[in-house]
Amino acid sequence: MKEETIESVYLENLEERIIAYLAEKCDFSYEKAMDLYYSSKLSDKIYLGENGIQYLDYKVLVQMLLETEINL
Repeated sequence: MKEETIESVYLENLEERIIAYLAEKCDFSYEKAMDLYYSSKLSDKIYLGENGIQYLDYKVLVQMLLETEINL
């Protein structure tokens, strides 16, 4: 498997875990969690691979998202 393919699959799985955990943790629908994640600055940082952020644990990333972008 090519390195680009592996990275792409990893990122897809990471985004799925982030969205599912965000929905569970905040009692959001999956659709709302998806909308919040994909409209966030965090999703852009993960996509661009800023500072290796995409390699952090998905639970840490959700916590970062909640602390910096989502006002509950």
